[in-house]
Amino acid sequence: MGALKRDDRAVEPAKSGPTPVRLADEAPATDVPASDASGGDARRLQAFLLDRFGPDETLLRHAQLARRMGSELVASALEAGHRHLSCAPRTAALIRNWIGDPAEAALAMRFNAALHALARQGRPPLLQALYRGAHADFDTAIAQALTENDTFVEEAMRHPTQTNEVGRAGAFVAALMTLASRHHYPFELLELGTSCGLNLNLDAYAYELGGIPAGTQDSPVRIAPEWHGQQPPAVLFEVLSARGIDLNPLDPTDPATVERLMSFIWADEPGRLLRLEHALDVARQRRPRVERGNAAPWLAEQLRSEQPAGVYRVIFHSMVLQYFSPDDRLAVIEAIHAAGQRASADRPLAWISYEWTRDRREVQLLLTSWPDGETRHLANCHPYGARIDWRG
Repeated sequence: MGALKRDDRAVEPAKSGPTPVRLADEAPATDVPASDASGGDARRLQAFLLDRFGPDETLLRHAQLARRMGSELVASALEAGHRHLSCAPRTAALIRNWIGDPAEAALAMRFNAALHALARQGRPPLLQALYRGAHADFDTAIAQALTENDTFVEEAMRHPTQTNEVGRAGAFVAALMTLASRHHYPFELLELGTSCGLNLNLDAYAYELGGIPAGTQDSPVRIAPEWHGQQPPAVLFEVLSARGIDLNPLDPTDPATVERLMSFIWADEPGRLLRLEHALDVARQRRPRVERGNAAPWLAEQLRSEQPAGVYRVIFHSMVLQYFSPDDRLAVIEAIHAAGQRASADRPLAWISYEWTRDRREVQLLLTSWPDGETRHLANCHPYGARIDWRG
């Protein structure tokens, strides 16, 4: 069900997600609907937030989104950061003079990750205590952290986000099971924007997807998203090979890499932190194959290589197309469609996309498969994979 033809508009993502509630020093936003972070209410909320906040209020807007997604700590930290941004003039100038869409660049996520990194280092101890829940004086702790660490925060925010969220693997596996229900071929996986390569190890994780077990059930990495809708196909799948590309691949054995990835996890979500630790352990034992380079020419080269008969070639990515230049994004889409035209029943091709819609109002899991060229809107998803609304 849910079959449709893919067009370029459907796959161009952007950034944002939903969240209302009170801003500090301001009356509650009682005109914002209180609902979950998906569906029509979320879309109305996103439109409300985009109209309400200007580009210089990107931290406030993301605070609303974070609170809506269940993180009071991140929301309060971003609000306090906005109030005390003048304590960090270099950081303030970076945000104020940012060229392009600050939401698309995930500036608020970068700011929050910089604060979390400082807290993990105990710089200053008052911030560390705040993040551990020992007190709730956000203003004093964050003002002090910004005053003493302006250069650190500003430099950290110049680097793109590095979430490498393994929770999204649940959606990828559900899509692979959907493909496996049609063709019992092993998969050759090609990932774009691979970061540390943690999702290249998706077959080494344990899943419960709408009550359906999948993957390696004795794995320490357990992924069980809140599931709505019908169950995915209960079929086995095999990954024959998996490799990816990233402009700046991260090394799971490097302590600095580990800290950077940890900093992008919201500090009040210990389950995600633990899952990331386990996924990094798996990656150190089973190193992902990640090349350094530009995704567009790399993918074109991979798709030109001979595909063995009886192997399902699959391109997948999550929250990455927005970071590509328009030319690279177009080149990737054209390369995939060109390869799709060459696909056959014994050499099928599939494209799994986990991205924001162009209007940034929902994250869609789309599956296009060839040789038929049909696109299915499989699910709407939480940005980090915590919830899947399955359409099938």
